[in-house]
Order: sequence, then C-alpha cells, then structure tokens
Amino acid sequence: MRFRHTNRKGFLLGFIDFFTAGLFFLITMPLGLQQEIDEILGERTQRYWVAYLIGVFTLFVYPIVWMGRIAEKLKAKAISLGIEGPYTSFWHMFGWNTLGLPLFGPMVATERFFKTLNRI
Repeated sequence: MRFRHTNRKGFLLGFIDFFTAGLFFLITMPLGLQQEIDEILGERTQRYWVAYLIGVFTLFVYPIVWMGRIAEKLKAKAISLGIEGPYTSFWHMFGWNTLGLPLFGPMVATERFFKTLNRI
C-alpha cells in the first residue's frame, strides 16, 4: 500500500476520540484515513462527517453502526488475503462501544479495528 500511517495505535486514537466526542476522527478522517480505507476496500465508503452528522440525531448510534459495517468489510478483506486473526467485526465494534463503555470499551474496539487495518 502507498499509505505511510500503517502503524496506528488504535487504543490511543480511541481514547482521544472518546474524550473529544468523535471530533478527533472528524478531523483526521479527511487527512488520509478515509482514502486508505476506501483503497483497501476497493470502494468509496460513506464519509465520516456524514455519519457524524446523522449521529447527532441518533444519539451517536449511527457512527458506531457505520464503523461496524466498515469493520466487517475489513474482516472479509483480511480473511480473503489470508491474514491471521483476531479480526475486527461488526459485533466487536458494536459490543465494545455500547456494553463496554465504562470499561474503556471504545478504546478496545478501536484498537482491534486498527490492528486489522494495519495488517492489511
């Protein structure tokens, strides 16, 4: 791949994003992460800022579902490339972001997401 940020620390990014209420990814997604995800998946995904705006009206459930759908596509891509797990998945993202909230859940979900993304 042609992207230089392939060793992202997901736990730290999830920590920063959680305490900025999603504004951190709202700023960093257009700076290359969104294009990297699009290129890896081979399709143009919905822009994060659109998911964030919809999330304002859905109590920020929609961005979790949006990220979960991308996580599921990343999992399928990793499996098709023969990359060994553990992988991220929809239920991993959704579960940790909702049920694991008091236990650093969003950070754990983001860590697994970026581990899968970094390996692809």
